[in-house]
Amino acid sequence: MESATKEIRLELMKIIWYMRGGVTYSEAAALSPTEREIIGKLVKDNLETTKKTGQPFF
Repeated sequence: MESATKEIRLELMKIIWYMRGGVTYSEAAALSPTEREIIGKLVKDNLETTKKTGQPFF
């Protein structure tokens, strides 16, 4: 249980960091697991695109 809690907290912190303040911790915590998964996929896709194009990641 503790490990799962840490993973969720890490996931929430990543969302907050990648959203650059556009989402608060409370807002991120209110997201459903599906919504967090979708955001994570979008971030991953954007990072891959950034690496391929050499453009800065915003």
